[in-house]
Amino acid sequence: MHGQKMIKKTILVLISLIVFGCQNSKKKNIDQPNIIVILTDDQGWGDLSFNGNPNLSTPNIDKIGHEGISLNRFYVSPVCSPTRAELLTGRYHHKTGVSGTSKGEERLNVSELTIAEKLKEAGYKTGIFGKWHNGSQFPYHPLARGFDEFYGFSSGHLGNYFNPILELNGEFVKGNGYVTDDLTDHAIEFIKKNSDQPFFAYIPYNTPHSPMQVPDKYYNKFRNADLEWKNRNPELEDYQNTKAALAMCENIDWNVGKITSTISELGLEENTIIVFMSDNGPDSWRWNGGMKGKKASVDEGGVKVPCFIKWPKKIPKNKSNNNITGIIDLYPTLLSLANVNYENEGIDGINLQKLWENNYSTLKERKLFSHWRDNYSVRTERYFLDNSENLYDMIHDPGQTTNIRNSNQEIFNKLKSELDTWIDEVENQPQLLRPFPIGYSNEHPTYLPARDAEYGGQIQRSNRFPNSSFFTNWIATNDSIYWNVEVINEGIYDVEVFYTCKKNNEGSVVILSSQNNQLIFTIDKAHESSLIGQEYDRIPRKESYVKNFKKLNVGEITLLKGKQIISLRANKVANKEVMDFGGIILSLKK
Repeated sequence: MHGQKMIKKTILVLISLIVFGCQNSKKKNIDQPNIIVILTDDQGWGDLSFNGNPNLSTPNIDKIGHEGISLNRFYVSPVCSPTRAELLTGRYHHKTGVSGTSKGEERLNVSELTIAEKLKEAGYKTGIFGKWHNGSQFPYHPLARGFDEFYGFSSGHLGNYFNPILELNGEFVKGNGYVTDDLTDHAIEFIKKNSDQPFFAYIPYNTPHSPMQVPDKYYNKFRNADLEWKNRNPELEDYQNTKAALAMCENIDWNVGKITSTISELGLEENTIIVFMSDNGPDSWRWNGGMKGKKASVDEGGVKVPCFIKWPKKIPKNKSNNNITGIIDLYPTLLSLANVNYENEGIDGINLQKLWENNYSTLKERKLFSHWRDNYSVRTERYFLDNSENLYDMIHDPGQTTNIRNSNQEIFNKLKSELDTWIDEVENQPQLLRPFPIGYSNEHPTYLPARDAEYGGQIQRSNRFPNSSFFTNWIATNDSIYWNVEVINEGIYDVEVFYTCKKNNEGSVVILSSQNNQLIFTIDKAHESSLIGQEYDRIPRKESYVKNFKKLNVGEITLLKGKQIISLRANKVANKEVMDFGGIILSLKK
């Protein structure tokens, strides 16, 4: 009898252990730290009080640097989407299919394995909150690249930062307040929701990228300020732009403080890795440590940015390093810290763990290459060969003031040869003709925005920068808007159009065509909208203003599988203009 009781008790204990184990299966693995990557947009190396700039105060960002390691010579690509591609893959952007910043050139090849996919496979919950800029349609969309959650936007920039239209897991929604604050709130919600399991929160803010919009709470400090430190060429600096940018940086700092405070309040600080950096140099002339160049330049000022990595459990406080490091290094470093294998994947970056482990303080001699459009450069730990074949000693001349090529011909010849080889590799990279995919995901509709379209006739794009643009001046029946697409799943698609139409212009008839199939619809309701954004701008902008576009369901069209052109043209112009056009949504009927 006693034996039977013991057996029953043992069984009950085993059952309870199994149940308890299942209930706690989501408990954090101590070998899987949380990872938060904060990436700002157009924030220069000099836009932090950490780096000595007295014009602003960024205590929360500075604290990450002081409580972890500061990579003092950290390099990214000269512009937005290439840097993002390199962060996601650990590979130079020309290998990933990313060759531009709009009209499909920003798309990350589907064959690339992202850090989010690797971490998700390892049991992480993954979320992105901000600017994606590596493809809008599935399978380029972040929800197809390893992220469980997405709140933000997929293009290169927004035209309005106050209550903008954003995406929430593939659905368009209206944002809540100032965009950086809103993105932070969603990131914090994700962190709280997943605090009992390992998570990867990617927070690519879209500020201080133009348009220069920032709440009064931050701008008032700078409105009448006399900036103490100025650009090395002060005659080039637009001080009102600088003031707005610095105000936006202080707003970022406030939001970073909200994130770090949340981590501390949840008791996650010890085992949470926080990375802070920017995607390229500043997009205006302002103080940047005396460096030459700004955004889009392959000189120091275009590609050197701040980068801090904090992990109390493993990284000592107040550590700094002067080796050349880069955005391509974060993929192997973060995966290694998460105990996720990344070997044999053709990456260009290196694992930086040794910089704070086993008393290592330096890396082996290496070279980092920079590239944007037809501009190229290469740097070693000491020397830098620029796009004009000038050679600089960056240890003694970080401002690139003295060309030492003539007195160091052997070094020049060696770097020139290696850069030429690298240029050949870039220029010989296959140019992929990638149409925009339609119907890749049965669960998510396909959005074809105006920014990705081509056009003919008298139609005009609202701005030469496509990302937040729309089409206007649609006044004739021979005008057209079209996309090169590939229909992945053929079938019947619901069609929705984003439009505005002034009163007395309603009644125009539009034909949507693909191969031999057509949908004819009428813009029968006026929807007027003024240009949005100017009322919030601190200085005149260079990008397009935006409109409050209305979404109108216009019917169905049958799309056959394969590559084709899908186009819009007017069959009838009712009065002066057909409509202003923002984009279409195609949803495969189930």
